Amino acid sequence: MPIAQPFAHPPVAHGRIGVLLVNLGTPEGTSYWPMRRYLAEFLSDRRVIETSRALWLPLLHLVILTTRPARKGRDYAAIWNRERDEGPLKTITRSQAERLAQRIAGGGFGAGGERIVVDWAMRYGDPSMASRIAALQAQGCDRLLVVPLYPQYCAATSATVADCAFDALKAVRWQPALRIAAPFYDRPAYIKAVADSLQQGLQRLDFAPEKIVVSWHGIPQDYFDKGDPYYCHCAKTTRLLGEATGLGDRLFMTFQSRFGPKEWLKPYTIDTVKALPAQGVKKIAVIAPGFFADCLETLEELGVENRRAFVEAGGEDFALLPCLNDSVGGMDVIADVVRTEVSGWI
Repeated sequence: MPIAQPFAHPPVAHGRIGVLLVNLGTPEGTSYWPMRRYLAEFLSDRRVIETSRALWLPLLHLVILTTRPARKGRDYAAIWNRERDEGPLKTITRSQAERLAQRIAGGGFGAGGERIVVDWAMRYGDPSMASRIAALQAQGCDRLLVVPLYPQYCAATSATVADCAFDALKAVRWQPALRIAAPFYDRPAYIKAVADSLQQGLQRLDFAPEKIVVSWHGIPQDYFDKGDPYYCHCAKTTRLLGEATGLGDRLFMTFQSRFGPKEWLKPYTIDTVKALPAQGVKKIAVIAPGFFADCLETLEELGVENRRAFVEAGGEDFALLPCLNDSVGGMDVIADVVRTEVSGWI
């Protein structure tokens, strides 16, 4: 029966489920000011940089943000999606959201799936999480699933996505029910997708790698010492990947993307690839399963910087295998995570 509402009651949209895919972020351009704005937001996050504010903020604004934007802008320019005028991470994350929505619209989630609305956001930069949460609420989403696209949990990535969602909801009168998707570093669907991608990538090469470097984004050693589970998640994924492919004796994990003078998780990727040729390893493949989409850290840091270091040290063949991106396998993983997390809501 129709429900009587008070006179002049505004229309209320409700009953839908919002799914927000979130990735790290990308600058809006490669010139100085867009790069500075992006780096300022990213490097001001207390989860990312835990150094005392009194020490860090003057260093950030007086030194780092005067020099780093130009250098990183050149790196971004080398991988920039010029057709869309955006970073590849934004292109891929948008596509992931669109493909997930298509799966749901095609009946992939069964009864109740038609209530799901899919959107995407960047933790740093645009589109912001706050703006997309507001857009989902405007479409009647009174339940919200936030999916950090980081398979391995880390306070500097997964937790800061949750922080941002909580901060956005602080300003909302009618808050949706909220779920943050769990890390999926050992989910069978994820391990299978990465294993299949690795094996298919190796089959396409015109050489046989002697070693396969599994490169993870690093964190400062003291973050791990304080209890961050990230290293353990990376280690378990690496072990499960070796078991799934039978390549365990050829896989070894390293850590990339050091920043600042602190000691970070070891071994460092760049030091490792430099040392391998002297050890008789002249042919390698590199994978980065902690990144769900190719970005600056894979395409430029691994694909250009580390390749150059390996060849200059005497290496012969170097292959960077792609991330899962919006491949069928990658979308199987995202759909598996979302389907699990919205159970009970549909």
